[in-house]
Amino acid sequence: MLSNIFSDENQKNQLEEIFHHFDEGASFQYFKSFRRVRVNFTNPTAAANARIQCHQTKIGESIVNCYFAQPITSTGSKDGETSDTYLQPPSPVRQFLISPPASPPVGWEPVDEAQPCINYDLLAALAKLTPGEAHELHPPSRTQPGIVVHVCEDQNTEGRRLKIVQTRRPDSMDSSSSSSPPSSPTS
Repeated sequence: MLSNIFSDENQKNQLEEIFHHFDEGASFQYFKSFRRVRVNFTNPTAAANARIQCHQTKIGESIVNCYFAQPITSTGSKDGETSDTYLQPPSPVRQFLISPPASPPVGWEPVDEAQPCINYDLLAALAKLTPGEAHELHPPSRTQPGIVVHVCEDQNTEGRRLKIVQTRRPDSMDSSSSSSPPSSPTS
C-alpha cells in the first residue's frame, strides 16, 4: 500500500468500508513502517470472502493485495496445562541429584581401601642402575631394536651452578637507530 493511506482519513474510511461490507465486526491495524494493514475478521468465512473478492482491488492510488492467515490455536487447556503443539520434555525416569545427600544412607559403612600395589621387581631394577654404565632393558631381535638406558652422572655434586654468560644485543637495522651509537652491554 502507498504511504498516503496511513495519513489520509478518506482513504482509511474507504478501505474500512470495503471490508466492513464482509464483516461489521472487523477491526483494523495499520502498520505504517511495513506499509501493511491487518484486517481481523470475526469468522473465517468472512475473511475468505474478503480475500477472494478484494484481492488486487484499487483503493485510491494503491492496489490492495490480500493475504489470508488463520490464527494459531493452542490445544492446551486454560488450566495452565501446556499445549500439545510444543515439544515436551521427556518424562523423568530417573531423578539425578545435583549434590550428594547430607548424610549417608542407613546401614552404610566405609570400606577400607586396599594398600598401594608396590612393584618390588621395578624397585630392584631401578636400584641396580648405576651412573656411567649402559643397561640393556630389551635385547635386540631381527624385527625389534634393543632398548638400552644410559644413566647420567650428576655433575652438580659440589653445589656449583653453571653461569649463563650474557651476550651483547646485536645492532638494530632500523633507520631510526642507525644515527644513534650502539648501546653498550650492562652487567
